[in-house]
Amino acid sequence: MLIDLSHVIEDGMITYPGFPAPHVCDYLSREDSHGRYAAGTTFQIGRIDLVANTGTYLDSPFHRFGDGRDISQLTLEELSDLPAVVVHAAGPGAIDAPAFAGLTVSGRAVLVHTGWSRHWRTERYGQGHPYLTAAAAEWLKGQGARLVGIDSLNIDGTATGERPVHTTLLGAGIPIVEHLRGLEELPAAGFTFSAVPPAVRGMGSFPVRAYARV
Repeated sequence: MLIDLSHVIEDGMITYPGFPAPHVCDYLSREDSHGRYAAGTTFQIGRIDLVANTGTYLDSPFHRFGDGRDISQLTLEELSDLPAVVVHAAGPGAIDAPAFAGLTVSGRAVLVHTGWSRHWRTERYGQGHPYLTAAAAEWLKGQGARLVGIDSLNIDGTATGERPVHTTLLGAGIPIVEHLRGLEELPAAGFTFSAVPPAVRGMGSFPVRAYARV
């Protein structure tokens, strides 16, 4: 069974306060295509303008580090069919290393279920969101996590300009997925996780269709 863990990207929606909303429109509408093709044959060609951090997205090392790999340089093996585990840590506020105690994360994607996605597209979503501490990031790095995801606004706290979790994880080559949803539908373990963006050179982040295979 496949479980979709991504938010739908819609025209005008806000993902992160202060970032522009995506604009989704026709480049060639079905009506305007009438004169270009044979009678009865029409097409729609869409156009979208969006910042990379829109919807459910993946951060590559280049998002944080100028000499890090961008999303086009991450391999499919790093982002698809990863053995995965879920840790339940209800927000708001900081999630520290003890929340992961006893969890086997080596070689696995670690998905942090906070329940914060219930506030998606509301003002509450951007206020007091759950996040990991620097110590939690160090623990995940030290234990060999392959990818870390969270169903919250940011994997870091945003009260200051410091981003220790991004720094630690991306510095170790561990991709991050933010703004997940549906983690409550997953078992604690025994499933795989995939979150693959298009291979766009020069981009540090990009939306993904994240999903679990249970």
